[in-house]
Amino acid sequence: MKFFIDTANLEQIREAQDLGILDGVTTNPSLMAKEGISGKEAVLQHYKEICEIVDGDISAEVLSTTYEEIIKEGEELAGIHPNIVVKVPIIKDGIKAIKYFSQKGIRTNCTLIFSAGQALLAAKAGATYVSPFLGRLDDVSTDGLNLIQEIRTIFDNYGFETEILAASVRHAMHIINCAKIGADVVTCPLPPILSLLKHPLTDSGLEQFIKDSHKMQ
Repeated sequence: MKFFIDTANLEQIREAQDLGILDGVTTNPSLMAKEGISGKEAVLQHYKEICEIVDGDISAEVLSTTYEEIIKEGEELAGIHPNIVVKVPIIKDGIKAIKYFSQKGIRTNCTLIFSAGQALLAAKAGATYVSPFLGRLDDVSTDGLNLIQEIRTIFDNYGFETEILAASVRHAMHIINCAKIGADVVTCPLPPILSLLKHPLTDSGLEQFIKDSHKMQ
């Protein structure tokens, strides 16, 4: 399973990269705004900086909602760096754009997926990734992990090459359960990734080893 970090914060991206397990980055307008990044040129420059840190797929989201504008914006984003994946919303014009991009060899990430039907349409159009938002489904008392399972079954039934990128991942058990179900990728902030390191028996065991090592000196 691939690990992506969901942030626009360069320090956190570098920290995740230094762990040696980072495969890519996802961002969105909200994450950019959180870092105080605004304006087209500043956003494009920020994507360039991310690409210089991480040698993996970097999802860059279009802000347009009409076919022509999505194409124009997506082609500009794809031109930043070979690792850029154009992030497109699951809307009618978005599906049309994903089909266009797939024919042009531009990789895409279809975002804001909340149903298996949406994921199926995106895969049919040739999306490289689909991003089901499991945490947001959990927030409205719907089983987000069940959606991941449904998409996995459908994609396996028909041999779709589209990868399932589990998004809106909130904690370590989301990551573990996505791995058990067979999600191809999880994307989340840095803390859930780091929390996979933690276990009280590891902490107590290490403490005891250190104490015992002092007796050997």
